[in-house]
Amino acid sequence: MKQLISTFDNWLLFIFHFPVIFATVLSDVWKAEVVSELKTLVSSCVVLPCKLQYPGKQLPDSRIRGIWHQQAKHDQRIYHEDSTEIADSFKGRTRLLGHLGEKNCTLEIDEVKNHDNGPFCFRAEIPSIDKYSFVESCVALSMMSAPEKPKLEQMKTLEDGVPATFKCSIRHTCPSHPPTITWSRSNSEATLSNRDILHGNWEVESLLIFIPTEKFDFTDLNCTVSFHGGLQSSVSSLIHVKRKANFLHIIISVVAVLGTSLLFGGVCYIICKKYR
Repeated sequence: MKQLISTFDNWLLFIFHFPVIFATVLSDVWKAEVVSELKTLVSSCVVLPCKLQYPGKQLPDSRIRGIWHQQAKHDQRIYHEDSTEIADSFKGRTRLLGHLGEKNCTLEIDEVKNHDNGPFCFRAEIPSIDKYSFVESCVALSMMSAPEKPKLEQMKTLEDGVPATFKCSIRHTCPSHPPTITWSRSNSEATLSNRDILHGNWEVESLLIFIPTEKFDFTDLNCTVSFHGGLQSSVSSLIHVKRKANFLHIIISVVAVLGTSLLFGGVCYIICKKYR
């Protein structure tokens, strides 16, 4: 009887813990999160964001091998820790930016060629345990042979002697070597920032503050973006500076009007008196 009760208790204990065990097994799956498509500039670089999930506990980098390969041909590897395993056209141009032990499989492709279209897939290997190719989660690249024009924003009204703010920005997919921005006003104060706008896209922007004067009226302000790899793109805006009204101008205008009125009135008086 005691044995029967003990067996029944063990069965209840198993039923109670089964959902927990089952949930743990389901959570220990292979999974990779990537961006399905990215626009990239030829000759620059592109960073492919990648997050990894693998079975079991977290492992050190040394216990995991990361490989990136062509979707259609698994033996066409674009990244491997052993450089002799990498396809000749990608040798020296790829590197892992993430730490596999931290489940980050992010890849950089440098000196992008117009044939680097992909799609590219990640493969993880845990030697003597398991391995998996994420062929359902791959990245395709859309090539741009020339960069887009930057976006230039400015205040609607510029006044002589009043500080003005200008913003020049452009999107890119090369955060490891972000573009630089220069202005035609070299003696002005500018700040540069680079922010993640998600899905593998970044935006670099420069804020310029300078004090316009009359000499800048009807002149061009140029913003030039220089990309990693050597390509450039620029945009310009024609500046209109509103002159600042001052008392001297007002006094001169009033005196001129009064003088004209007095002169005209005097002439009229003389003429009327002469012919009366």
